[in-house]
Amino acid sequence: MPGLRPPVAAGTFYPSDGEELAATVDRLLAASAPAHANAPAPRAFVVPHAGYVYSGPVAATAYVRVREDARRRVVALGPSHWTRLHNLAASDAQAWRTPLGDVPVEPPPAGIPLDGSAHEREHAIEVQLPFLQRLHHDLRVLPIAVGPGSAERAADLLEPLWADESVLLLCSTDLSHYLDRATAQRRDRRTAAAVVGLDVDQLGPRDACGVHALRALLMLTRRHGGAVELLDLRTSADTAGDAHRVVGYGAFAVTG
Repeated sequence: MPGLRPPVAAGTFYPSDGEELAATVDRLLAASAPAHANAPAPRAFVVPHAGYVYSGPVAATAYVRVREDARRRVVALGPSHWTRLHNLAASDAQAWRTPLGDVPVEPPPAGIPLDGSAHEREHAIEVQLPFLQRLHHDLRVLPIAVGPGSAERAADLLEPLWADESVLLLCSTDLSHYLDRATAQRRDRRTAAAVVGLDVDQLGPRDACGVHALRALLMLTRRHGGAVELLDLRTSADTAGDAHRVVGYGAFAVTG
């Protein structure tokens, strides 16, 4: 297919076999479902993007909140780990592929340029798609990488997407990186408090790798009188065992 963006994280961050991947996602969702039964669907949510063995259980605590959501259009915000990027860049592909199939891509609103290089090697948004595909078969996505720049300007460009009630917003970010477990927990608790408090100015690059996308989403939330709920806060030591060099993960629901 012309304009098809192939998977780059299959076989490393998540299983490359479609049946195994579907079973993995379903198992993660099922494990989180009892704690979030009957919870209202969020306006937006924040999820981590590491390998599923590390961050999958944390991400699932957010995804179970959108299981019954009628919205099938998802705007996925995230960092660009491999490409120098200023402000925002949407994917120029017509569809993104995972082992579960192809997801059509929607065009961005005016003012957000297309830049395939910002997404070519990036896993942060890709690893969200299998969760969404297991929840919704008629999914459409708009992947947007968010780099350094004014959070106000980024929020301005995303404003039409917030205003569209048929759109579900997603922000993909991990939290602290490669600290010992105790230090990571302290930093991540402080970061989580800033996120829940919509304190955009307290969030820096060392607090979250997707901080620019996160700041833009929180700016929108604050503008529109929304609120943020912490769903889960763990580290890779909690999910995979190594307490000496961990990555932090948080899941949040945005209402508004």
